[in-house]
Amino acid sequence: MSQESPLSEPVIYHGKKFIVLSDWDGTITTQDSNDFVTDTFGMGRSDRFALNQRIRNGEDNFRDAFRKMIVSVVENGKEEGKVKHTFEFCKNAVANNIKVDDTFKAFYEFCETNDIPVVVVSSGMEPIIRAVLNKHLASLDGIQIISNEVKTYGDGSWDIQYRHPESGFGHDKSKAIAPYRNMQPAPIVFFFGDGVSDLSAARGATCLFVKFKPNGENELMEYCIMNKIKHRLFQSFEEAQGVMKLIIFAETEEEQQNIIAREWPEVA
Repeated sequence: MSQESPLSEPVIYHGKKFIVLSDWDGTITTQDSNDFVTDTFGMGRSDRFALNQRIRNGEDNFRDAFRKMIVSVVENGKEEGKVKHTFEFCKNAVANNIKVDDTFKAFYEFCETNDIPVVVVSSGMEPIIRAVLNKHLASLDGIQIISNEVKTYGDGSWDIQYRHPESGFGHDKSKAIAPYRNMQPAPIVFFFGDGVSDLSAARGATCLFVKFKPNGENELMEYCIMNKIKHRLFQSFEEAQGVMKLIIFAETEEEQQNIIAREWPEVA
């Protein structure tokens, strides 16, 4: 971790055959909470979508673009200089409007039963994630979350505290994968993501699951196609669990590798 970031180091799981790392917003949740806040209280969907496209195309970075979105929420909520869209206001709005994939709980329990750690790796802010988790998945409150934090100020304004402020990603998710890829023997790393915040993790996972979103905001899928990165689309954790079972319960390592090669083919 950089010296500029005081956020705690994540727990590393040793001696596991499989690890699940998953993005939160738009992957475990059915809608991205950061997009929701920006679209509803900030710059709006059109400008936010344009920024995401610039990130995907390498014309801007996530760290700076996301901060612009947050600034737009704070500034747009001012009335006579007073901040209306405080962090507590936005956190409560997210908790009351954002839902989770209704198959995630069963997926988590399946992983727990089979000794597979599940870690949330998010470019959002932990207090917002916890607010949604406590409302919809309170029984999973012990799940490890590797994310950014938030800074609040006396005038009601707020800002994001990035885990890796020196990185253009703000939170470089590849750093969560690296300890597992460097182990001997290395576990199979399943990574789940959907958007521009997951670009740094795309090349690091053994098996990359990309959430397909009918609304057309499929930046991670588009990025993988553009860069010929192997990935498998999924729409629910129930669907992904079925594919994972094939690998987890394979009788030999050779069979596992054959299944991975079949389910994650080369990108033409």
